[in-house]
Amino acid sequence: MAELDGPRWGPANGGKARQLVVLCHGVGADGNDLIDLAPYWARAIPDAAFVAPHAPDPFDLAPFGRQWFPIGTLDPHALGGGVRRARAALDPFIDAELARLGLPADAYALMGYSQGAMTVLFTGLRRAVPPRAILAYSGALLAPESLPAELAGRPPVLLVHGEADEIVPPSRSRDAEAALRAAGVPVESLLVPKLAHGIDDSGLSLGALTLQRAFAAPASPA
Repeated sequence: MAELDGPRWGPANGGKARQLVVLCHGVGADGNDLIDLAPYWARAIPDAAFVAPHAPDPFDLAPFGRQWFPIGTLDPHALGGGVRRARAALDPFIDAELARLGLPADAYALMGYSQGAMTVLFTGLRRAVPPRAILAYSGALLAPESLPAELAGRPPVLLVHGEADEIVPPSRSRDAEAALRAAGVPVESLLVPKLAHGIDDSGLSLGALTLQRAFAAPASPA
């Protein structure tokens, strides 16, 4: 599997990074789709470096864009296998970025949108050193049946979803919230009225607050 790479930004303070935020895009896009969130969130966490890796595979339903895993089938088993392979690419990338920046193993947060949200939820909850926070926008919790046996930490999770989302139904975030709470994972949810498949100002503001709180707090126990 090819090594990941993508656009980087920050820290806004102009000095050494003290935290890392990894931004994972949706299917059919690439890292350039999310890196513009960095200047906005850097107002809350000016010591953070941001990176938005391009997903490992070309999008198989169009001649452009990338994907974390195929979406040609909605079979839960196939999607679970796909996100597991995506984790195999994302895990070493996170470790390499932390090492490149000279940061401790816990000095990072994960954010994802749509398929990227599915990827960071699956990956972040299974990492030996959990992230300070996981922010999942318009996503879903894949392979929930494997979570109790594979859960490696309980980082705070933010779930944000538009109530008018016709691509990934908001029920997927409701289901994720229920499964995470059952596993003892702290969850905050925001369902945005009239919002379709996207991110609005209210979601961005709550994301900034979540990141600020996460990096100000002690690391979550594994």
